[in-house]
Amino acid sequence: MSTRTESVDLVGDEAATNLARAALFAALVGAFAYVSFPHPFSPSPITLQVLGVFLAGIFLGPLWGSGALVLYLAAGALGAPVFSAGTGGLGVLLAEPTLGYLWSYPVAAAVVGYLVHGGGSLRGPGALADVGVGRLVGAMLAGTAVIYAFGVLGMAVVLDLTLVEAFITGAAAFLPFEAAKIAAAIGVVRSDAITAA
Repeated sequence: MSTRTESVDLVGDEAATNLARAALFAALVGAFAYVSFPHPFSPSPITLQVLGVFLAGIFLGPLWGSGALVLYLAAGALGAPVFSAGTGGLGVLLAEPTLGYLWSYPVAAAVVGYLVHGGGSLRGPGALADVGVGRLVGAMLAGTAVIYAFGVLGMAVVLDLTLVEAFITGAAAFLPFEAAKIAAAIGVVRSDAITAA
């Protein structure tokens, strides 16, 4: 008596590819956390994590971009040293002044991805070449607003500041750096669009 076996795909190729890309972007955001400088006017450091959030939303779309940042937060919560200055653990997500920024990342990536891709679906390969700079900038500004809203609220609660004090130290002090990250993201997207063409 012979038995016949057939291969069964438990996860489709596209889902596996997107999951791998999400894991790659989660690792990228974790690596960007190590590029950290103290800010003289804020308890939050300057890092490149927000650049990673922008790129995840742009390249992975709203669903997988957000998923990448959920993976990032899960890794950090489990103790991986992926938060700013190489910290990790659930305590960073629950009691540190930066907790609001971290919790905002999946939402911000989803907003950026949604606005860049014009909805919940990921555009096909090479489609980013058709996305204008204005749309990219607008999407990243909206993502920045989400990050600052969560970050300012979290900082106000943890440090017992008024919302105005938290905004000054947690948002206004970082605006020039966010502009540089937006410019860098546009450079990455445009260089990728050129090489894909």
